Amino acid sequence: MADLEDLLLRTSRTFALSIPLLPEPTRREVTLAYLLFRVADTFEDATGWERAARIAALERLAELLDGPDPAAAEEEAQRWSAEVPCEQPGYRELLAELPAVLDDFFALAPAAVETVRRHTRRTIEGMAGFVARTSDGGELALADLADLQLYCYTVAGIVGELLTELFLLGRPALARSAAPLRERAAAFGEGLQLVNILKDSASDAAQGRRYLPPAIGRAEVLALARRDLAAAAEYANELQRGGAERGIVAFSALPIHLAHATLDRVEAAGPGSKLSRPEVYAIVQHVHRTLDRGEPVMTPPPTTLATPETPETPAKTAAERAPVPLLR
Repeated sequence: MADLEDLLLRTSRTFALSIPLLPEPTRREVTLAYLLFRVADTFEDATGWERAARIAALERLAELLDGPDPAAAEEEAQRWSAEVPCEQPGYRELLAELPAVLDDFFALAPAAVETVRRHTRRTIEGMAGFVARTSDGGELALADLADLQLYCYTVAGIVGELLTELFLLGRPALARSAAPLRERAAAFGEGLQLVNILKDSASDAAQGRRYLPPAIGRAEVLALARRDLAAAAEYANELQRGGAERGIVAFSALPIHLAHATLDRVEAAGPGSKLSRPEVYAIVQHVHRTLDRGEPVMTPPPTTLATPETPETPAKTAAERAPVPLLR
């Protein structure tokens, strides 16, 4: 587990914040699922790589999930870690360590392996479809609101569904909550993804990723994100009412609280706005205090946490900021 957590730290400060809250075996299952999705994301985001090569890598990754093949995994890992253009050193290290990740993945309980495999393959297939739509220069432009929602479902809504099935696995006490959780799972993922798209719209566009369709107004996307986050809040509260372990409730609630605060910040201050580390820490503490008191976990934190930065409040440096946890 130590090696997996090291990879987690090197590839996501955000999931490294929330995954350790989970109980075992869910913690290990979600860690491995995240790392496999991160490999797929790395291929999807490699706009400096040929379109055909990105699609082929996604398809080959899906094949590697079918069953243990150490020799094939080692061969592909060596090639991908050398060829795939990516700015994050941690992503390249993850590609090199893919055989070990796959070994640990196949060592999970059979039901968990099948759950993670099925949902990861669904996302990989959807990602390949969007990569196929990119220009020769690697640019992707979404057409309308339905297209944006389809993209969010592909890269994050399916993750919400995957997490739900892992939460339900081996927890018969949650059976009564299964239907409402599944009903809200995709909105949970979509809401978090929309917040990140709004936050990162300027930097994404500079890299050829135009997720915000020009035909729809920013206010419409903000409104959709808020509706999704309301459904996500109901999701977290349902987990709590259903008797899920504290770690599962905290894992689910924390990114929703952070997303709400970030959305307020972005709406007030524009793309690129983020929460400071002290603000993130305050929200983390709010979630734990709420659980300590036995209150509904999605009670709102103090509104001052997301007050827009003003000339009287100096802008934070990059080192002082922390991104919103993603389900991606």
